[in-house]
Amino acid sequence: MSSTVRPALNAEERSAWRQGVAVSVATGAYGVSFGALSVAAGLDVWQTCVLSLLMFTGGSQFAFIGVIASGGLAAAPAAIASAVLLGARNVAYAIRMNPVVAVGPDGAVSWWRRLAAAQFTIDESVAVSLAHIEPRARRIGFWVTGIGIYLLWNLSTLAGALLGDVLGDVRAYGLDAAAAAAFLALLWSRLRSRQAIAVGAAAAVVAAAVTPWLMPGLPVLIAAVVAVVVGWTDWLGRRDGARR
Repeated sequence: MSSTVRPALNAEERSAWRQGVAVSVATGAYGVSFGALSVAAGLDVWQTCVLSLLMFTGGSQFAFIGVIASGGLAAAPAAIASAVLLGARNVAYAIRMNPVVAVGPDGAVSWWRRLAAAQFTIDESVAVSLAHIEPRARRIGFWVTGIGIYLLWNLSTLAGALLGDVLGDVRAYGLDAAAAAAFLALLWSRLRSRQAIAVGAAAAVVAAAVTPWLMPGLPVLIAAVVAVVVGWTDWLGRRDGARR
């Protein structure tokens, strides 16, 4: 009886594991804030948990409860629209990640991996995956981060919903900053050229400028369009190449 022995992890694959776990802990803990704020906005504990189980995209979830908190059930259509707009970026992520997640350890391509990956295609899992070059390291980064955040996010959502009154203002704990810092750490290693810095800076400036004036979700999409346009021109990249 034969058995397949998987090769040991190399340095890049171990790095993908470590990054996935670290980002999972930093981001998953922020679910406490969502749980507490959701209940404070008027949702029940079970409604809060269902949002995390099924929607599972932090930006959309916070946008949804933010609109509900300001307008009650009458604001439900606007809340849904905001959540959908913010979640639309995951479609672009799915297109980019399709060739990465469709391949298994044995090299075979299967539709069920694509289907399973849909639930875990979020900002952090994509960022950790694309921070690496090797295909196997990318797959490890994606699955470790996506599944890790899903489990911790849902557990911390339940804890926040149950203990919201005891915790008080959960925003004072700075968990949102921890999640953002973990994401920035992944991005920082990608800023190795002037063109990459220009793409990030242009998207950030535009998003910050339009956020006060537009409904949640639109600034993210506009910033994505700006990043694509700036990245596509590759003006600074061509200049660096010509200089070298």
